[in-house]
Amino acid sequence: MKFTLIIPTVNELAGCRAILPQIKREWVDEIIFVDGHSSDGTYEYLEAYAKQNDCILIKQKSKGLIQSYFEAMAAAKGDVMIPFSPDGNSLPEKIPVLVAKMKEGYDMVIVSRYCQGAKSEDDDPVTSFGNWMFTTLINVLFGGHYTDTLVMFRAWKRSVVEEGHISASVGGIEPQLAIQCAKRKLKVADIPGDEPKRIGGIRKMSPLKNGLGIIGIIMTEFFRK
Repeated sequence: MKFTLIIPTVNELAGCRAILPQIKREWVDEIIFVDGHSSDGTYEYLEAYAKQNDCILIKQKSKGLIQSYFEAMAAAKGDVMIPFSPDGNSLPEKIPVLVAKMKEGYDMVIVSRYCQGAKSEDDDPVTSFGNWMFTTLINVLFGGHYTDTLVMFRAWKRSVVEEGHISASVGGIEPQLAIQCAKRKLKVADIPGDEPKRIGGIRKMSPLKNGLGIIGIIMTEFFRK
């Protein structure tokens, strides 16, 4: 089983400078950066980093975070994908923990912000309530046992996406993965992991737009056989 770390970036220079030195190259088989046309020097920084650390750097052709995953998967050799945020929200030291857990035979492992005492320092009341509501809906409607269905930081087998109804729709790939794993009764685990405050920049996700997208995903999957 080979592991691919996917790191999407859009103007993440401060975060990349702080976080990337904490990632040990031997933790995964390959690292793929997908840059969404950064204008703050992120791309140039990643060019030097990728060359020095034997990584792949892709200049994103499409738009949006979800599309960056698909572009990375097209170039990836790994059986397992690990999306990672370089803005400080994801803890680098959880990467080898994810790898070890996946090797136990799981189809997806989520670094949950609400599992076993973990916490988010980046949540606000709106995003915290939204995650609780959508996680509860997915658990009730699809038989899941999740504590965090929206967090980006997780590991999942490539086959979960390739064999499921995973699309680049508004609302994110994360609730789709949670629903597909629950419907197909795949083996999933949560592990606790804090979400620190982001380093520089602003939140790119619109809670209202994203929330409406997730409602659409849940409704589509509920009525799909």
